[in-house]
This record gives sequence, C-alpha cells and structure tokens, in this order.
Amino acid sequence: MVIKKNINRKISVAPMMDCTDRHDRFFLRLMSKNVMLYSEMVATKSAIHGDRKKILHYSPEEKPLALQVGGSNKKELSEVTKIAEDMGYDEINLNLGCPSKKVQKNRFGACLMKEPDLVAECISEMVNSCKIPVTAKTRIGFDNVEDFEYLNSFIQKIEKAGCKTFILHARKAILKGLTPKQNLIIPKLNYKMVYEIKSKNPHLEIIINGGISKIEEINKHLRLCDGVMIGRSIYQNPYSLVEIEKEIFKSKNLPKREEVVEKLLKYLEKEVKLGTKVNHIMRHTVGLYHGQAGSKNWKRYLSENMMAKDSDFQKAKYIMNIVQNNEKAIQSSA
Repeated sequence: MVIKKNINRKISVAPMMDCTDRHDRFFLRLMSKNVMLYSEMVATKSAIHGDRKKILHYSPEEKPLALQVGGSNKKELSEVTKIAEDMGYDEINLNLGCPSKKVQKNRFGACLMKEPDLVAECISEMVNSCKIPVTAKTRIGFDNVEDFEYLNSFIQKIEKAGCKTFILHARKAILKGLTPKQNLIIPKLNYKMVYEIKSKNPHLEIIINGGISKIEEINKHLRLCDGVMIGRSIYQNPYSLVEIEKEIFKSKNLPKREEVVEKLLKYLEKEVKLGTKVNHIMRHTVGLYHGQAGSKNWKRYLSENMMAKDSDFQKAKYIMNIVQNNEKAIQSSA
C-alpha cells in the first residue's frame, strides 16, 4: 500500500489562468506560509513536449505547491504525474472544471464530468504512477445537470480509482453560451450540495470553492467542509492572506506591506538578471493596497513605471518611497 504525503489544505489559493504563475506564487508566499498554492492549469502535451523549465519551474519558497494538469489521455497524465513528482511538487491535481471552448476542444476540463469512466481510468493511472497525492477539482454539475446523485456517483467512482481529495467549485459549468469569466459569475452558487457531499462521504477530504472571500465565510465553510479554496478575491486583494494567517492559522509576526515589497524587490532584481521582464512580476502586485488609502498612488506608479514590457529595474528602486508614503497614509487614516 502506497502511503500518501499528508498535506494541509485547510486554506488554498485556486489555480487561475494568467494569474498564479511562479512569480505570483512567490509573491503570495511572502504573505502566507500556511496556505496551499496551485499552479495555473498546464496541458499534458505542454508539460511533456514544451519548455519544461519555463512551464514547470518554481522556487523552493513556493512550497507546499500543487501542479494542476489538464488532459484526458491516461498515458500522458501518467507521464506528467511522474514529472511532477520528480520535480518535487507536493500534489498533482486534475482539472475537471474549466469550461472554456479551447479546453473542451482538447477534451479536458468540465466536459469530462460527462465521462466518469474515462476520468476514473485517468485517475487510476495517475495514482499508480506516483507517491504524491492525486486530487481532483471539479464543478458540481454541467449544463442542465445539477443533481446530487449524479455528482455523488461521479465522486465515488473517482474515489474507487484512488482519489481521496476533491475540490468542489460550488457552481455548475455551462459548456455552451458562456465565457469562462461568465461561468464564474452567472451559474448560481450551491454550497448546500457541497455540504451534502461531505456529509455523505465523511471519509473523503472535501474542499469548497467559489465566491468565498471573508473570514466569517471561511470559518462557516470550515465547520462543514475540510478546507476552503479561494480564487479571485486573493488575486484582487493579495494582502488579505495576512488576515487569513492571523485569524485562521493564528500566526504571529505578520509582514507589513513594506516588508513584502522589500523582499519582492530582492526577488525581482535576481529574476531580471536571469532575463525575466519586470512587468511579468509586478503585474501581480496591483491589488497590494486594495481598499487602502494609498491604493491610487500604488496603481499609478505601477502603471507609469512597472507595467510596460521594457520596464527598467532601476525604476523599481524608487518604489519603496511610494510604499513608505502609503504606510504613513494607512496609519494616519486608522
């Protein structure tokens, strides 16, 4: 019997395309040591045949870290699972929730909810290829199907294949007629169905996802599920991770925004020397002062100096002046 590594998924940050790349994950980790981080979804063919260093590389500071993969070819998924384990990822997660047309065309994502037998075969191959946990992230339904019995049967079939952790986005996916962005808003949230899945399957680890942002909401869901995955609100307001560290993990010595930026600038300097563009890193920091007195100054400075493709690192050195002024503004408005 293979013993899977025990991972704390109490709070996690969702995999988000064009958002949770390695630079964003490094940035987020400066504010939280305890949340589980997930990569953007990587297609199996890209992971196998693409520039592996560019696509799968990460900094050790990002861990614990999961690789999310998209695919439906069990042999390819098996190969990517081995690659993920060899590269030191802590978990590999199969995407069963993305509703985009491109993803559907390649036969992965949310459309696989229609093919539970195929998904079970894929999960089985992945589980038998590694010693790290294999998990699944799925919607609660698709199109006109939002039925507890269907979802429960789907999950139990995947469980028999070896998956013990399920991240459930509490919305169904509309596979035709809505964009991926609309699919994050228009289908109604149905937290109750996720709670029912956990109640029916107490032995499984059930992580709830979808529309969650406030500490009160997180605490409510944690009473009924094993974990909470947060998406867009973290990207829009990354410093909210510090509140999560304080209130959920009871952490001490929490970093100020000024300290976060100081450490990020050291990372930026190192990355620029390796050929990384300044804007590839700084674009993730737009929401650092979300809701604070210095938000406009921060966004303006980033827009004028840090967001262009040819941004100069020398300009980044002056960013601490903005940060220090913002910190004073926050203190005076408190």
